[in-house]
Amino acid sequence: MKADEFKESKKIPLRIVLDDIRSLNNIGSVFRTADAFRVEKIYLCGITAQPPHKDIQKTALGATDSVDWEYVQSVTDLAVRLKAEGVQLLAIEQAEDAVSLDEFRAGPQQTYAVVFGNEVKGVSQEVVSMANTVIEIPQFGTKHSLNISVSAGIVIWQLFDQLKATLNS
Repeated sequence: MKADEFKESKKIPLRIVLDDIRSLNNIGSVFRTADAFRVEKIYLCGITAQPPHKDIQKTALGATDSVDWEYVQSVTDLAVRLKAEGVQLLAIEQAEDAVSLDEFRAGPQQTYAVVFGNEVKGVSQEVVSMANTVIEIPQFGTKHSLNISVSAGIVIWQLFDQLKATLNS
């Protein structure tokens, strides 16, 4: 499928928010994963770099041309806007009262925006407080963090698996 055909194809009701992501390779990887699973759009916020950039392209492999994206300076302004549009805001973070990813159930008539935060600081407390749901990826080893592109791949796949029926409706 070519990029213009992809842009016209039906997407799952999922948007990705990358806030203050420092690694250009992580940004490119998320674009590529978003393309693979027909994500509606990516929002780049704060210090997150924007295409075109050779280091983003190195891992995106052209997905910056197929996946819709928008730069928004303030993640909190974006969160307010998305919630006003009826989008459910999901913060991916280790936090008190977080729902385990394997227990979260997406509703097929709902659009979701998943927020991934800075590689060191995570999702800001302000956005965590604004989120409809905070989701934690269960981990069972000695380390309790994952690379942002790995986290995004896990979460996008899990939500795609729950929302893929919307591609046929």
